[in-house]
Formats: sequence, structure tokens, C-alpha cells
Amino acid sequence: MTDSSSSVVSFSEELFDLVAPTAELHRLANGCSWSEGPVYLASEDMVLWSDIPNNRIMQWGNGVSRVHAAEVEYTNGNVVSADGAIYSCSHGRRRIEKRSVAGSVTTVVDSFEGSRLNSPNDLVVKSDGSIWFTDPPYGIASDEEGHKATSELGTNYVFRYDPVAQSLTTVTDVLEEPNGLAFSPDESTLYVSDTSAALREDGSGNHHIMQFDVVDGVALENARLFTEVTPGLPDGFRVAKTGHVFTSSATGIQIFDVEARLLGRINVPEITSNCVFGGTDGQTLFITASTSLYSIETKVTGATR
Repeated sequence: MTDSSSSVVSFSEELFDLVAPTAELHRLANGCSWSEGPVYLASEDMVLWSDIPNNRIMQWGNGVSRVHAAEVEYTNGNVVSADGAIYSCSHGRRRIEKRSVAGSVTTVVDSFEGSRLNSPNDLVVKSDGSIWFTDPPYGIASDEEGHKATSELGTNYVFRYDPVAQSLTTVTDVLEEPNGLAFSPDESTLYVSDTSAALREDGSGNHHIMQFDVVDGVALENARLFTEVTPGLPDGFRVAKTGHVFTSSATGIQIFDVEARLLGRINVPEITSNCVFGGTDGQTLFITASTSLYSIETKVTGATR
């Protein structure tokens, strides 16, 4: 598929240090119901992403897209750690799981203090190997993206899992419905989106990104608003090595500097859900948006994969 268009909209000349004004958006694949959770596997030069309602993980590489795995129990966010391990958020199994390219799947963590998790949504692996993830109710709100159920936790946490100690701790509960998350390049700040407007028909609720100070590498303090994203939601996002935040919205990828100034956006013809940096030079931004997977070349690389 070769659909492309010039789509970079600038509100500041600084944007062109990140994305060229002539950069073209390419649609690589379509045919999904709701594309989410893109992850780039450098070892395979391949992108995996979740097609949540269709209960499958898709794959794109060598110019070809196909189903990577079916009946995956409604995976959402995916990430690859520094050692190449793939971790996924499973709505259906209400857990964080580890999966291989070949298809084997094992449980990492699925409960907290004796109660099942809600439906892990997105995750990031810190440089120390700990897994930080959000746990909103989207996978238990209906049977469309999981299995309808009542929350056993009664609230929506952001968690930190220590794989060495095999311990799960809460790091914050101040967000109504925590969704995407990413560390700053030096891991001193954690950004977390709150998308409580997602399930409300009247449009009320949150559609912003919060930021927290990371204390001693294991705790969060000083919760504060980073930015409100409109139109739409900051569903998933990535932070570049420069510190800039590339976030999803209803009209494309919005790009903010560390002071939360909106520098511009990459227009996408569908509602965007998430993005990830990849490619052989690490500067290709892969974007999941409604039915499709897109890509655009940038001038920066991601702080994490």
C-alpha cells in the first residue's frame, strides 16, 4: 500500500528540527477494527501491533502485513525490553504477559493483593528491568475489547512490577483512567495520560497527560498537569531522546516540547491511538490509527522502544 500525503503542520519553526516539512505519511496496512500498541522489533525489522476488537496481533515487515497471532485475548499495549523480550497487556486475561516471536506466552503478573487486575492497557520497561503499567477498566467495560466484569480492585492504578523480587506495587492512583505512559530520556519523569472521557457519551472526563517526578527509581511524587490534548484523547504516546512528546489525538500526532508547548502535528486521516519509533535508524515513527498502520520519517529517535 502506497497511500501518502504531505501532512506536517507547524506552529513553531522548532518542529522542523524534529520532522521535515516535506515528510510524507505512508499507510502501510489497513483492515483492522481498532489498531493499538505498536512495537518495533529491531532484531526482525518488524512492527507488531494489536487489533483489539478482532482479537489478534498484526505484523508488518518487508512491505507486507499479515496476522501474526490470532485469539490473543485482546492484547493492547506491547513493548520490547533491552534484552529483546516482548511484553504485552492482555485485556482478556487481565494480566501482563511475556510472549515470543514464535508465539509462546507466559504470565508475568495478573493480580494485586489477591484481586485480579482490571485490564492492563499500556506498559513501559525501565532501564532497571522493572515494568510500569496502567490498569484502567476498558477491557472489562464490555465484551468488545475483553470480557465484561466488575473491577475487583475498585480503582485504577499505575503499577510497578519488579521481576527480580516478583513484587507488584502501586505508584499512583490519582488518575481516573490511566492509559498511555512513557519515561523522559533520563527516567527522572514519568508521563501518564488520563483518558476518562473515553467511555462517557456526554464528552465529559479527562483527556490530558500528567507528569510525575520519579523518586529513587521506584516511586512517584509531585503529580502535575503536563498538557491537555484536544481534539480527542492522548491514548498512547512516545518521548523522543530530545525530550519531546509525540502523542496521539483525534486528528493525528501532536508534538510538544518539555515545557508543554505544542510545536505542531502530523495529520493522520484516522483517529490515532499510539505510536512508536523504529526502523533501521530508529527515526521512523510508526503510527496506529483506527483501521491502519502508518509511518513517517523523522529526525529523532525514541527514548525507549
